[in-house]
Amino acid sequence: MHLGFKKHIPNIITSLNLLSGCISIVLAFEGYLLYATYFIFLAAIFDFLDGMSARLLKAYSIVGKELDSLADIVSFGVAPSIIVFHMIKISLFGNTQLPAFNNITLVNAIFLIIPFLIAILSGVRLAKFNVDERQTESFIGLAVPANAIFFASLHLVSRISSGSFIHFLLSNEYILALFVILFSLLLVAEFPMFSLKLKNLRFKENKIRYIFIVLSAILLILLHTIAIPLIIILYILLSAINNWIYNLD
Repeated sequence: MHLGFKKHIPNIITSLNLLSGCISIVLAFEGYLLYATYFIFLAAIFDFLDGMSARLLKAYSIVGKELDSLADIVSFGVAPSIIVFHMIKISLFGNTQLPAFNNITLVNAIFLIIPFLIAILSGVRLAKFNVDERQTESFIGLAVPANAIFFASLHLVSRISSGSFIHFLLSNEYILALFVILFSLLLVAEFPMFSLKLKNLRFKENKIRYIFIVLSAILLILLHTIAIPLIIILYILLSAINNWIYNLD
């Protein structure tokens, strides 16, 4: 492969991440929330592949790092915000267009604004990540793609659990707003979270990662789609346990 082209491969993959995020936003605005969530998952795949390709090809660049953050704010900040916005809108007004502006109460307006905390604090999280030298091997705060996957998966779970108590919870504007506030704060919290990057395969040095992978696989086998948001919560809980054990040492 020509050396000049090889260095552009990670940026091309990052651009596909950005394209997926843009398509997700358009689909969400048009009301196709299911397909919008699929494109967030596709963006997450491209986000994983661009980093992997950069490492394999040794094609790191400052432009690539900045492009990755700009793509992430669209795919994992704006896109999930709009999906949750629509979920709250449906909870408040049903599956119709928004009422006239002067017919929206202050409380309802606040509920409709809250989803955009995801986009705003994702931007803050990404800006901090780019200048924080502590985050080379682990994370400080919840990673933006993990947060986006959590919210995208809420819509999937709500759809497949129609008529159940889970559907009732995920169709409630108060529950959705609470999730947004809690997870958005986790994005910028001084809360160490382990990375899934493996420097070697030794169990002792990767114990928390192997435990997470095994438990995640069990959840997926048992619960299928419902497992996705639970895996993100599991990741947060295991990070908390890992921090507690580390502090004991």
